[in-house]
Amino acid sequence: MSFGFFFIARRVAAWAAVFIVLTILWDELPLPDVVPFFLLFLIAAIAVVSLGTSHLRRVRMIAGDVDATTVASRQRRQIEIPLDADEAFALLDAAIRDLPGVVHVDTARDSLQVRARVATQKPAEGWVSRVLAFLDGLVRASCGRIVATLAPGDGSSRATVLCEPDTDAWSDWFRIDDGSNLDNAEALARAITRRVAEHRRREQAAVRQTETEKELTVAKLSLLHAQVEPHFLYNTLASAQVLTRHDPQRADVMLGHLIDYLRRSLPRADESMSTLGAELDRSTAYLEILKLRMGPRLQVQVDVPADLRGVALPPMMLQTLVENAIKHGLEPKPGGGTVWLLARASDHKLAVTVADDGMGFNTQNSGTGIGLKNVRERLRLTHGEAAHLAVVANFPQGVAATITVPLDRPLPPPVPAADAEEAPHA
Repeated sequence: MSFGFFFIARRVAAWAAVFIVLTILWDELPLPDVVPFFLLFLIAAIAVVSLGTSHLRRVRMIAGDVDATTVASRQRRQIEIPLDADEAFALLDAAIRDLPGVVHVDTARDSLQVRARVATQKPAEGWVSRVLAFLDGLVRASCGRIVATLAPGDGSSRATVLCEPDTDAWSDWFRIDDGSNLDNAEALARAITRRVAEHRRREQAAVRQTETEKELTVAKLSLLHAQVEPHFLYNTLASAQVLTRHDPQRADVMLGHLIDYLRRSLPRADESMSTLGAELDRSTAYLEILKLRMGPRLQVQVDVPADLRGVALPPMMLQTLVENAIKHGLEPKPGGGTVWLLARASDHKLAVTVADDGMGFNTQNSGTGIGLKNVRERLRLTHGEAAHLAVVANFPQGVAATITVPLDRPLPPPVPAADAEEAPHA
């Protein structure tokens, strides 16, 4: 209470000093004594007391306490914004523009500064109201300004906000802002805090969405990995059943290849990636089964350097290309044909090709089937734009499908023939 009394008394004293000076100057000049300075002082004193009391009450309502900091007409805030400079500046600018009463905003993005003018009093209507507004305007600041400067940091920024009357500092002895600058400073701090919280919620929602998509991706990859074509399994078991009656030895070989194929096809919970060697062994087991079924109609040629077998490769992709080559290329072709499995590494990339000399592209096989779509989607999910699948016509007939994936690390240079150990002779 004593601080509020001192706050009001100081401004009444300032106005009293002004009127005393005016009275002295008037008396020194050869002018008629018609100016009622004392009456004007009484009006100004009443206005100061009334508006000062209103100012103190509003400050107490806004801040909950009345002290030298809260009653001041010039308010300063430092607000930490946990964003980089560009995002923090955009957030600060938007928060200032949304304040009530903002009539003009100047933005200097290069210097990370925002200036704004804030109207705090509506214009009066009618001559009586205008006279009262004029007297009120002598004591109350009718317009304020906001100056906000951003200091960028390492992943965060600090905003320094000044809310003050649009007059020089000496006028604070005579004029009262009715708590408007305190209100603007508090409102701006709340707005920035709210916007930062919203930004964090959006980030968390995006992270949750990404995690959900990742889980769905892993589930999709696991499902594709676990898929074994039912018709192939049924046909192989039916063929093995027939062979057990007429050629038990071939039936035993077929079941052995089937067991090897199924063992390599079962998904492993701890592995999202396979290797070229593992995928090649799976596809070879698959082709060995089909060779027993198709006989001389199927020939297989494999050309994969041994140093490439350990290169990481998404599972089941090579198998999908091999199945397409058999299903769409060689099975419909009278007399069958050959499947080639090739692998080469260059420019930090691995290229794996499955080619055939089968039926080639036609109305039933255009290179855009579900299996190939799955391969392209899995390449995108695993490697993004760094991997791709190319399906082209083979010469002189057939189709060649090539998967290109990035190498995790450069391959060691090949050992020169003169330095290599001599291979053992049979």
